[in-house]
Amino acid sequence: MYENLYGQLQVLERKDAPLSQEERLRAANRPLLYWYGKYARKLPWRENKDPYRIWISEIMLQQTRVEAVKPYFQRFLKEFPDIPSLAAAEEDRLLKLWEGLGYYSRARNLQKCAKVLTEDYGGRMPADYKELLKLPGIGSYTAGAIASIAFSIPVPAVDGNVLRVVSRFTENREDMTKPAEKKKIEVLLTETMDRESPGDFNQALIEVGAIVCVPNGEPKCMVCPLASLCLVRRDNLWQEIPFKPPKRKRRMEQRTVFVVERKGKIAVRKRPPKGLLASLYELPNVEGKISEDRVSQVLEVQNDEILHMEVLPEAKHIFSHVEWDMTGYLVRLSETKKEDEKAWKDWIFVEKDELKGQYPLPNAFQAYRKFIK
Repeated sequence: MYENLYGQLQVLERKDAPLSQEERLRAANRPLLYWYGKYARKLPWRENKDPYRIWISEIMLQQTRVEAVKPYFQRFLKEFPDIPSLAAAEEDRLLKLWEGLGYYSRARNLQKCAKVLTEDYGGRMPADYKELLKLPGIGSYTAGAIASIAFSIPVPAVDGNVLRVVSRFTENREDMTKPAEKKKIEVLLTETMDRESPGDFNQALIEVGAIVCVPNGEPKCMVCPLASLCLVRRDNLWQEIPFKPPKRKRRMEQRTVFVVERKGKIAVRKRPPKGLLASLYELPNVEGKISEDRVSQVLEVQNDEILHMEVLPEAKHIFSHVEWDMTGYLVRLSETKKEDEKAWKDWIFVEKDELKGQYPLPNAFQAYRKFIK
């Protein structure tokens, strides 16, 4: 039985005949799709069902807010409008367009995947869930999103939003960070999801998790399309579900960052091809907290070669498992130092404007970019 409640269709459950988990999820299909059709946000990647646009947006949206992604998405699509153009992109230009989004391995995997698609799939996304899973950088969530939204294949797209919504809806107390639990949810949704509009179904679940059953703070149950069937709402357990395991402590690292200027140019260097911030350009930096009297020694210059030195404010940057506590120095050098000397062999002195257009500096150094004037 359906009724119009809070402007959405709601399913009423009889107290003497509680629904099974599968029945509960099947009963959610119709109110969920009704709500999505009426209240879904207008987002640039939803303008059509082009699999390329869907793929790019889904990768960008990983670990990143929707509002932050919008301008990046537009710029990226303007420069790389299709798979072949992305495959042929220069890595530095690709990373520059990604600058500020973080998790740069995503951009590299995009290009790696684009090359495979160009060479093996004629520059097109395969309309097959299992084939999508074979591609670099595409896991079950992204494959499910592309397959369901672009090709109407009835497979789920389970991300953190979906895990939260489903665990609350079914009052599931298991640890959803475990791959085995995520797999169970994927199997359950595969059996119960709407078969006619799988793309809208997946996007509706994600949307509910993003703007109604929110990750931080109290869920907005009064406007939720699943309210009448949600067990966590019934039992007021939203603070307990989903279960949150203790967070792993981040490793703390102290670093000293140098904004080195010479002849009006700024020193940068390229990080190693593997590891944290792989292949990105960075401001020169060293491990540990370096005192003022050791700066010339660390930079391997004579004291009289330093025209000006200024202590910069301390800063912090948090990665997923590492936290940098940074000290900074602005150092202006005389023109007597030769750029090919040993101490400078991994430095490149670039024009200040080039930092905006050519050399991608990660957000970790954002606090010190403002001192490059």
